Amino acid sequence: MSGNAIIEAADFAATKHVNQRRMNAEQAPYINHCIGVCRVLTAEGNVDDTDTLVAALLHDTVEDTDTTFEEIEARFGPTVRKLVSEVTDDKTLEKKERKRLQIEKAPFASDQAKRIKMADKIYNLRDIVKSPPLGWSEQRIKEYMEWAQKVTNGCRGVNDKLEAILDGIYADFHSKHP
Repeated sequence: MSGNAIIEAADFAATKHVNQRRMNAEQAPYINHCIGVCRVLTAEGNVDDTDTLVAALLHDTVEDTDTTFEEIEARFGPTVRKLVSEVTDDKTLEKKERKRLQIEKAPFASDQAKRIKMADKIYNLRDIVKSPPLGWSEQRIKEYMEWAQKVTNGCRGVNDKLEAILDGIYADFHSKHP
């Protein structure tokens, strides 16, 4: 795969997420999140592996749209399918169980999936600090931070730069919200 695959994945994700919005006050187009996760990987994590970047762009398509894993594999190959599968929650499960499984499974994910998971959390945490989802209390934000830290702790050892960013986010948050 090449840079063309990245553009194809961005186009695919934009089409799939076309009517979705983020939960923040701005209700930003959802595709901004997918592109942002990919940007965190490249610009801040120095990740240049095409499969990882393509999977980062597609990481929420199966979870949040009508996309299937088979469709991902047919368009982007088995490696991308595997990576998307590793970072996709099973929406048939209760939210509490999905969150528990993310913590439990993180240490056993591939290095590529761990990088995607860390970049996803970096993007989400920055977004929550800057513009929390509508209706989220301080307590809910704190609970999300604590949960995200448990997930990302299971992803350590694959990218020092992403880990340092996460450590900074957590330290800053906890210093302001003891």
